[in-house]
Amino acid sequence: MALPLRSRGWLLAGAFACAGVLALCVLASVRFGAAEVGTRDVLAAFFAYDGSEEHLIIRTLRVPRALIAALVGASLGVVGALMQGLTRNPLAEPGILGINAGAALAVVATVFVFGASSLAVYAPLAFVGAAVAWAVVHLLGSLGGASPMKLTVAGAALEALFTSLTMALLILSQQTLEEIRFWLAGSVAGRDLGLLLQILPYALAGLTLAFVLGRRVTVLALGEDVAVGLGQRTALTRLAVALAIVLLAGSAVAVAGPIVFAGLVAPHLARFLVGVDYRWILPYSALLGGILLVCADVVGRVVLRPQELPVGVTVALVGAPLFVYLVRWRVRS
Repeated sequence: MALPLRSRGWLLAGAFACAGVLALCVLASVRFGAAEVGTRDVLAAFFAYDGSEEHLIIRTLRVPRALIAALVGASLGVVGALMQGLTRNPLAEPGILGINAGAALAVVATVFVFGASSLAVYAPLAFVGAAVAWAVVHLLGSLGGASPMKLTVAGAALEALFTSLTMALLILSQQTLEEIRFWLAGSVAGRDLGLLLQILPYALAGLTLAFVLGRRVTVLALGEDVAVGLGQRTALTRLAVALAIVLLAGSAVAVAGPIVFAGLVAPHLARFLVGVDYRWILPYSALLGGILLVCADVVGRVVLRPQELPVGVTVALVGAPLFVYLVRWRVRS
């Protein structure tokens, strides 16, 4: 699995280049929005803060929003890469396999029953919903022998079921719909620094665990028999990957709602750039996922200014055509 030194150098350079692009995207997210804020104001908000309205907007709204978009995009990108490696299915993605829908159903059901409407209480609920959804998808997809197509069908069916139940609860309760409808569309608007700090430990733990598992996921992606033949304890690896998936997907859904296709686009771009080694696919997926979501958020803010499109909508405009292409490619294969 070792890469030639020159290849490793180019991949490191590419990773630093992606990190630089992500930093520029975050800066653009702080710079552009419904309210006009100049570049000088952005710099002054950090180096010469005076408590003005522009500086307050930058420090309390724009910066946390940009950082949350980057973190959510990175989490979803890594989740998609892990799921594709674990299932050996290029269509695997938390939105397509029902993970996001399970997390969303858990949140909506709790709001419906108990009336909890604070984003601060969404995180534990999203973790539980994501874990249950992933367990059910794996159980259904493993009946009669696991296969990538069975997992895809089971995930799609479960996603449809969870989404239908969510819609039924929203129809029954107009109050629940009013409280979380923007969250359900997938949005990072109005998120503050406190919410970022709340989910940061879970997201960092999930990212760290995923990067540590990179070599094992590469071996597992070659097939169960190959992994066992190389001495890998596949059950333990799958359990650790499942934990990383739940931590990352739960964090992303808790703070931004169920965003579909981000976990599909970023890993495929990463695989195109770096090949099949998940030691590189995972960090590249994190960087590219962050870039994708931050850029989508900026586009959603400026295309209909002063109104906004939720980031989940703008990401879907990119991800849906790619999904159709991948489905057609799988059918031809």
